[in-house]
Amino acid sequence: VATAVLYYPAIHHPFVNYDDDGYVTENHHVQAGFTWDTVAWAFTNYDQANWHPVTWLSHALDCQLFELNPAGHHSTNVLLHALNAALLFWILLQATGFMGRSFMVAALFALHPINVESVVWIAERKNLLSMLFFLLALGVYRWYARQPRPGRYSIIAFLFALGLMAKPQVITLPFVLLLWDYWPLRRMALGHQAAFDTPDDCPALAKTRLERGTPQRSFSHLLLEKLPLVALSAISAVITVKAQQRGGLNPEVSLSARLANAAVCYARYVGKAFWPTRLAPMYPHPGNSLAKWEVLAALLFLLVVTALVIAGRRHRYLPVGWLWFLGTLIPMIGLVQVGRQAMADRYAYLPFIGLFIMICWGVADCVVASGRWLERRRSESPAAGAEAATRHQSIGTILLATVCVGVLMALVAVAHRQIDYWGDNVTLWSHTLQVTTHNYEAEEDLGEALLAKGEQADAMTHFYQATEIDPSRALPHMYIAAYDQQHGKLQEAIEQYRKAISVGQNKSTNARAFGNMGHAYLDLGDMAQARESLQEAVRLDPHKMEIWIDLGLAKQKSGDLAGAIQAYSEGVKVKSTDVGYLLLARAFEQSGRQDEAAMATQRAKVLSANFAEAQRI
Repeated sequence: VATAVLYYPAIHHPFVNYDDDGYVTENHHVQAGFTWDTVAWAFTNYDQANWHPVTWLSHALDCQLFELNPAGHHSTNVLLHALNAALLFWILLQATGFMGRSFMVAALFALHPINVESVVWIAERKNLLSMLFFLLALGVYRWYARQPRPGRYSIIAFLFALGLMAKPQVITLPFVLLLWDYWPLRRMALGHQAAFDTPDDCPALAKTRLERGTPQRSFSHLLLEKLPLVALSAISAVITVKAQQRGGLNPEVSLSARLANAAVCYARYVGKAFWPTRLAPMYPHPGNSLAKWEVLAALLFLLVVTALVIAGRRHRYLPVGWLWFLGTLIPMIGLVQVGRQAMADRYAYLPFIGLFIMICWGVADCVVASGRWLERRRSESPAAGAEAATRHQSIGTILLATVCVGVLMALVAVAHRQIDYWGDNVTLWSHTLQVTTHNYEAEEDLGEALLAKGEQADAMTHFYQATEIDPSRALPHMYIAAYDQQHGKLQEAIEQYRKAISVGQNKSTNARAFGNMGHAYLDLGDMAQARESLQEAVRLDPHKMEIWIDLGLAKQKSGDLAGAIQAYSEGVKVKSTDVGYLLLARAFEQSGRQDEAAMATQRAKVLSANFAEAQRI
């Protein structure tokens, strides 16, 4: 309920101009709804440099139910996040027996501002879905651990496979299950430990073992037990690398820069767990610009925390929580650089659970330890000690509850503000520019948002900023070129199109650049350059009617009537329009093919809503 109330404002948010187009608003496969063709496409494509058929089908189902009304898509995200929070609470409660601690972990997960990105960004549905199946698999694992059977194991494997097909970030599930064997399930038999050791950090353990006899296993047995799941992880990794090679991997970042950034980002993630401010959808990668002191400080911090965790390993939740955080973040920490971000709020969705476990169990244990100290005092001085212990227990309970409520309310306030930033594209990217530096993505996307509002001059300022920060981005050059072309600066537009082509790696973008450049040459009267540009455009993308028509015009003006007829014919095959058929008719007339010209003219009349207007074009 708290999750739904917090995220209710997101229901009124629009789609954002950051992957929502590729996932929903400009994806005709998804917009077709839940059909067999969509199912086949979902399992056979690498769109958005990912293979995640479950995610595609989820978006398709939303389009089936809500079409392109963003409120429905946002509602699904909020529901999934609330369900994940409830599942996390149930799993921890069942595994440990601690209601208060389990509730607090789930509450932190539900309300922490860093998870806002995963919930209010429709394109990040994959994060929520993969977590859902991850948590279901973790919950089923306890059921399997009580009575290991192939049927129960197969359910875990099936849920894991669904999670991987939603987003491969859950690839570390086998590792997490090993941690879960160590604590809280305590399936991992250690040589110095009694078989039915039941420490205070897991009161549910005694009941579980006495009633159901949860068997303990050696580490090697538990490791071998996870091999089928590891095989699924390996298959997912191979598929993911293949998908990312279609445009996700970024080989420009050196190994040393990736390692340095990974160390610093681990420390920054911890910082954002405790002080979640200056959150943004895009943190630019620093490359080799990180200061050595910053890298060394981050490494020292990680080593100190690890040493403290090892020293306190008697409290098993400490190594489990810390290793959960470190291990589940490895696929997203940038050792294999995907994209151009240094880190991302959405990457913390799964790893932060480990930190929340450490915090909640650690704080509670400190309160318990102080109570025991007073108990010892009571045994030494019964009169004074009993009174002090009772008073301490009452004060400690009230204080702990007050602190917990205060922390949650503070997180709600920050999260609510962060949700508001996603209310429209201009606000989102303006805020991103305020909290980050040298952010080409924010400059580019803010420019697009301003263009959509008709503020062209202001948009151009941000596109120029984007090209200064990163000249290798094609889209800002495209927008600048289109603006110059629209305002009659044809030579300047052609120069910008050439820059876009020189750095562009996307066939569709390059085709559009060649096509627009060809149109500019047409307006300049340079038919040779126009034909060359437009011929390359249709080679890259033969499914654009406008480019075929421009190519026909260039050829017709050059005296190549046969070439013009062929180009016009291809254009009207792609999309039948009255203007296209009229141009084809004129080319037929000039070639002396009057019958074919009459047929093309008749076809134009049938298609035209205003034939007289079409003839003047």
